[in-house]
Amino acid sequence: MTLAWAQAALAATPAVQGPESVKDWVTQGQQFIAQGKALKPIATPAKNVILFVGDGMGISTLTAARILEGQLQGKPGEENRLSFETFPYLGLSKTYSWDQQTSDSAPTMAAMVTGVKTREGMLSVTHETARGECNAARLAQTTVPTLLELAAAKGKATGIVSTARITHATPAANYAHTPMRDWESDANLPAGCEVKDIARQLIEVSPTVRQSLRVVLGGGRTNFLPKTNASGPVQDPEYPKLQGRRLDGRDLTQEWLASRGKQARFVWNKAQFESITAAGKTQDDPFVLGLFEPSHLQYEADRAQDPAGEPSLTEMTRKAIELLARQPKGYFLQIEAGRIDHAHHAGNAARALRDTIELSNAVRAAMALTKESETLIIVTADHSHTFTVAGYPHRGNDILGLVRDVPEVDGQAPALSKDANGLPYTTLGYANGPGARKGGRPDLTGVNTADLNFLQEATVPLSSETHGGEEVAVYARGPRAHFVRGSMEQHWIFHVMRHAFGF
Repeated sequence: MTLAWAQAALAATPAVQGPESVKDWVTQGQQFIAQGKALKPIATPAKNVILFVGDGMGISTLTAARILEGQLQGKPGEENRLSFETFPYLGLSKTYSWDQQTSDSAPTMAAMVTGVKTREGMLSVTHETARGECNAARLAQTTVPTLLELAAAKGKATGIVSTARITHATPAANYAHTPMRDWESDANLPAGCEVKDIARQLIEVSPTVRQSLRVVLGGGRTNFLPKTNASGPVQDPEYPKLQGRRLDGRDLTQEWLASRGKQARFVWNKAQFESITAAGKTQDDPFVLGLFEPSHLQYEADRAQDPAGEPSLTEMTRKAIELLARQPKGYFLQIEAGRIDHAHHAGNAARALRDTIELSNAVRAAMALTKESETLIIVTADHSHTFTVAGYPHRGNDILGLVRDVPEVDGQAPALSKDANGLPYTTLGYANGPGARKGGRPDLTGVNTADLNFLQEATVPLSSETHGGEEVAVYARGPRAHFVRGSMEQHWIFHVMRHAFGF
């Protein structure tokens, strides 16, 4: 249908009413109380811990994604619940870092996996680390162990999954210790710097972590491949016009294979990923490094157009759990929906919300593949964004659309809400970012604001929208999940997971 036809049809449609009756509201409330009465904390230690992080997934993002998912299912949307919103325990995490009021992903993720707050841009080192520290001995003195490293020391299997580069802040905080999150390859290091780049740190982990780390799935091939070798430029296997970034001539994907023996696998496309299966004996299961893009993976909304195909976050989650669950002592698995953050920085709500829904799908898969009695699952965010859900739209109003008010007379079509200048506006917006329009607000009456590429309006013009500083939600279920509660410092999440393991 044409856009004009669709808009005319929408304008003629009465406001969507909720499907509930008065009796339904009462019944739902009684069910909630009954569920609360039946709730019994699981006090025994966890065999497994899975930490999901929606990068940039603030509470307003959860609200909008919940509504969008419901509307994609033909419902009003507001009554919908994302998979993890059914978890019994909930807290609010304060996301400031040692030196930032509104923080970036490096110190926030480092806090969750080390138990201490650190400085802007730093990964799994204390705030006593000098900025740009290049002396390896001094850096070692301020390095703090991560939960992944502690789990490995206890004989547990470990894994990392991300839709971002595997050397990006959130996944890298699990295994790398660096004063600069941007040192992803040696091409980023200052001349003469002794500190290993992040990609190299993944390959050169301690023998204990090497034996433990069985699944690494994400993006960032370019940081593992050399720019040139003895034969000349090294082409990316999927995009021949692109080269690797490493200046040391090392192919770290081959070093992954060499350092882990005959069980090692490196995969970079969907077909190779799907060929990975568990071995007959647990000890023969593969050590898998999957790098599906030179940089970040595709947004979920764009993934179908990937040239070589790449797995979804849900598919990677299933694969990781299926492989790790075979290990007898349990596992620690960290999973990131990294591109929620990137879409928000671009001022692009549609892609951010689709990736949030995909995170919910991945959590649902994890719930199906694990036993609540033995696996602690935590779902949270590292920080929020300046993303807003505003106006007074009627129930069921297109969450990506223009605000249409509740009609003054029942049965009338909802009318567009207007600003002080008589112009309509969207429900979703940003306090800052690239969506700011020059010369004042545009007339959006004939604009398809639900288009995948539409940038929501922003108040302060910036080339990239910023993070938000408010608390983010922490959802938990499983053994000792009840320790997630109330207003929490972000680094307490580490202590909850460590306590759940019984370390």
